[in-house]
Amino acid sequence: MKVLYTAEVTVTGRRSGMARSRDGAFEVKMSVPKEMGGSGGQGTNPEQLFAAGYAACFQSALMGAARRQHLDASPSVITANVGIGPTGRGGYGLEVELHIELPGVERSVGEELVAIADSICPYSNATRGNIPVKLVLEKPSPTSQCQVATDGSESLNPGKDGDDGAL
Repeated sequence: MKVLYTAEVTVTGRRSGMARSRDGAFEVKMSVPKEMGGSGGQGTNPEQLFAAGYAACFQSALMGAARRQHLDASPSVITANVGIGPTGRGGYGLEVELHIELPGVERSVGEELVAIADSICPYSNATRGNIPVKLVLEKPSPTSQCQVATDGSESLNPGKDGDDGAL
């Protein structure tokens, strides 16, 4: 694999300390959730960070998959649930559930896009076979609308944020 980017983050103070990226663009206070015996303070935790990273990466992969089919998945929403618990073998493990909303996309097309995104996303590739990951394509809401792109192909909504779908 040719590495395109390496993130470097240093943590001090364990789960209740600080995390900071080498370039200073990322700095966050950590806190242990009450469910794990902590204070549940105002900081974040590794599970939330993993959830954010996985959801963002999966959405970028989904947008890339949609673009290949001349669809725009910019109004998609990914909600990641990351659970942590004892493995029963003396350690701890994670499990992930991604809820994918694709407004205006037929279910069969959405299922295909999710499968393609799952094969592209580095988080999916890293977790495959290592932890349980469940992908849930949500039913579209009654207010979801599909728009027609200027080239006549079916589209969700023109991209607004400049995200090119790159991972």
